[in-house]
Parts: sequence; structure tokens; C-alpha cells
Amino acid sequence: MVKAVKLADIAEKVGVSVVTVSKALSGQKGVSEEMRARIKELADEMGYTPIHAAQTGRMKSYTIGVVTFETYFARFASFYWKMYQELATRAVKKNCFSMLEVISTYDEENLVWPKLITENQKVDGIVVIGKPKTGYLKMLYQNKKIPMVFMDFYDDEEIVDSVISASFNGMYRMTDYLIKNGHTRIAFVGSLMFTESITDRYFGYCKALMESGIEVRQDWIIKDRDYNDGVIGPEYRLQLPKEMPTAFVCNNDVTAYSLIRQLEEQSYRVPEDISVVGYDDYLYAEYGDSRITTYLVDMGEMSKIALSCVIKRIENISMNASVHIVNGRIIERMTVKKLNEQSN
Repeated sequence: MVKAVKLADIAEKVGVSVVTVSKALSGQKGVSEEMRARIKELADEMGYTPIHAAQTGRMKSYTIGVVTFETYFARFASFYWKMYQELATRAVKKNCFSMLEVISTYDEENLVWPKLITENQKVDGIVVIGKPKTGYLKMLYQNKKIPMVFMDFYDDEEIVDSVISASFNGMYRMTDYLIKNGHTRIAFVGSLMFTESITDRYFGYCKALMESGIEVRQDWIIKDRDYNDGVIGPEYRLQLPKEMPTAFVCNNDVTAYSLIRQLEEQSYRVPEDISVVGYDDYLYAEYGDSRITTYLVDMGEMSKIALSCVIKRIENISMNASVHIVNGRIIERMTVKKLNEQSN
């Protein structure tokens, strides 16, 4: 079966971007008439046909490359592995095939291109799961041939389709949930500026406190990882404050789990003495069943939107890019105690 000619194939032959080819063939502005004529002539020669599913009576099939990073897979079955599984499952339902590439820490630091892009893997689009280091991200922007979508992060420097959880609003709701349960002495656990999502969750925490007239205390902002390796979990020793709050709001469930273990080692009971909430509704299998009150990240909906974005961009790469924010919901379990006014 002869593989259909793609916009990227024409762009490579002409030596221009896929955006230019798309504009030329769709009659949009921004392309000289000479270049437009050249692109159309080459498209005819190569046998390019813009066939849509509605015309063929069946779904078109695409190969979706998924790129993520060893940093997120280093020690345990990863949150991002589950996210990839959600994406792969939905890709099959869309008559698409997915290919996963995990970029090693060495390759990320030394700016080695993903093999999905450089070794003629014939992927139609790329979904990048998890934010890479700044230098690597800048390198990825040099890719003009293959449509790209970001998942679980966004970047302020460039306009790329991004699908993220509602980190700001989600953490606002989790903090407000604690306040409604009588807590006013609430600490935040998360390494600020390590990712946009952690920082967004911190600002959601701040907003909830400020709306209730509660001070944001700097000694109650606690790092949950080293900035160099990003490793979280029981191996990272949290620096608990001298003056303890009545509740901790954690930027993810693994950190919440680690905090609960550390508190119990110091003879605190959760939730009898201190309440703890997490975020993600995802805990590594190695840690057993979760009893943590948390905020569910809707990975299914995020995967659905990311797949839709990359398919649309494959078919019309010149469309405007957007950041898609996916709401989740609070999952109440066993780690929050309701306080009365006298005990807070």
C-alpha cells in the first residue's frame, strides 16, 4: 500500500515549513504567488490529495509519536506512563498508532534529538509529555516538519497547543476544602518553579488563603525535591517547620504519602493531629492503596484533547494554538479532620 503524501513531505522537498505549505494549498495569505504556484505544482506531481474522513467514509490513520523523559520514569512506575497508556488507548480508537520514546537524562542534557524525529520514523505528529529542560525545549522548537502538542505542561515563550490540568483552580479548591473543614494554619509542600504546574498550584493555594484573610507564611512553604534530580518520595527528607500547621496541602500524592510517613515517624497521627491532602489521585503501586484525600487529574480527558489537537494540527498545521485546561474533582478519603473553631 502506497503511503499517502503529507504536507511535511512537500515541505521537505521545497525547503520551507509545513505552515507555509498549508497556507499555500489552502489559499491563505502570507505566501508569495510564486511560492504558492511552486508548492501546488509539486503537490500535484507527488500525488498529494487532502482526503478527509467524511469523504472516505472511514477514519484516517496517523502515527503519533510520544516523547517523554527519563527524569519522570527514573525510579517507579510513572504518572506519565499511565498518561501515555490513556493516550495510546484513545489513539487505537481513532484508528491511530502510537510510538513511545523515553529520552535519557544524558540525551536531554546533551541536546540529542528524539529518534522519532531524526531517524525517519514517519510519525505524523508528536505529543511531548512532561516538560523537558529549557535547552531541550528550545531545541524542539526548531522542529518545523512535524506537528507538536504539549501534555501536562505549557511554555510561555512559544505558542504550541498544550493540554494541562487545572492546577491553579484545583489547588485553590483543595485549600478551600481544608478551610471549610476549619483549618486556617495550612502549609504548602512543593518545590516552587520546578514546573509550571507546581507553581500554579502554589498560587491557587495563596488565593484561597488570601480570600479567607489568612496569612501566607514563608516558613510554611516546604520543598519536596532537589532541584537538580527532581526525585520525590520517601528518599527526599522534607524539612518540616518548627511551628507546625494543622494541615498540609501537597502538590502531588507521592509527596503527600512521604509527608504522612515522616509525620508518623515523629509520632504525629494523620488526620487526628495533622491533616494532609494531595493532588493527582495517583500513587505509585509500590506504596499500596491510597487513603489520601486528593484532587483527581482527569488523564482520560486530557489524553482525548491532546489526541484531538495533534490530529487537527496534522490536517491543518496553520490553525491557531491554544492552552486547554482540564478540570478534575476532589476525592474525599481518610486524611482530613474537621476542626471546630476552638481547636484550630
